[in-house]
Amino acid sequence: MSNLTLAARNSSTMLRRNLLHARRYPSLTLNLLLTPIMLLLLFVYIFGDTMSAGIGGGADRSAYIAYLVPGLVLMTIGSTTIGTAVSVSNDMSEGIIARFRTMPIHRGSVITGHVIGSVLQSVVSVVLVGAVAAAIGFRSTDATALEWLAAFALIALFATALTWIAVGMGLISPNAEAASNNALPLIFLPLISSTFVPIDAMPGWFRPIAEYQPFTPAIETLRGLLLGTEIGHNGWLALAWCLALSTLGYFWSKSVFNRDAK
Repeated sequence: MSNLTLAARNSSTMLRRNLLHARRYPSLTLNLLLTPIMLLLLFVYIFGDTMSAGIGGGADRSAYIAYLVPGLVLMTIGSTTIGTAVSVSNDMSEGIIARFRTMPIHRGSVITGHVIGSVLQSVVSVVLVGAVAAAIGFRSTDATALEWLAAFALIALFATALTWIAVGMGLISPNAEAASNNALPLIFLPLISSTFVPIDAMPGWFRPIAEYQPFTPAIETLRGLLLGTEIGHNGWLALAWCLALSTLGYFWSKSVFNRDAK
């Protein structure tokens, strides 16, 4: 069996293992999924009219729903990947990785299974949040089939990038609690992006922080694809962030995983 075939077969096995864990212990994923859904309902029904007026949408909260949903979609991905960090940390601390290392399996398949499983869970979580958003009035009538395809590709790329970072955070954490704390920036960063208010509405000194972090370009790109607004340079920035974070997370995770094997 070639090395590539062995890696593919072992990664598939690890993927099934991680999906079975997620199905048998869904509480962590559900708890993380509830955060963006509760924020969606809170900002739409409590602050929706005021926020809609603030972004020039008048008194109709539908304008703010359209503005809010793309940001919360990417926030959902950040929330879901925290579960990945916790799962990786549990594997490292409970001894199962040491057992895997004594078996004739491809070494990288362990973390590859986590990554693929997390990306699939992120996509499912995004679909659920999108269903809730559609139920309360979100519409994307201006998006073409090509723009929907590009939006899905962006979501998958962004989920992959954040997942590799979350895997690295899980590998360096001594326990599940530390992994959860280390991964908190994946939820915190969307709060200081353009998720809830436009960059122009922020204080001048704070705008560069919000504008050039990973979430804002991705949010503005997704918003443009779904709503037909201008994307500008955000598309290239979002792609650059996805590639940079994926590369950083991959080599970081690989380095830590191989170092712990010595």
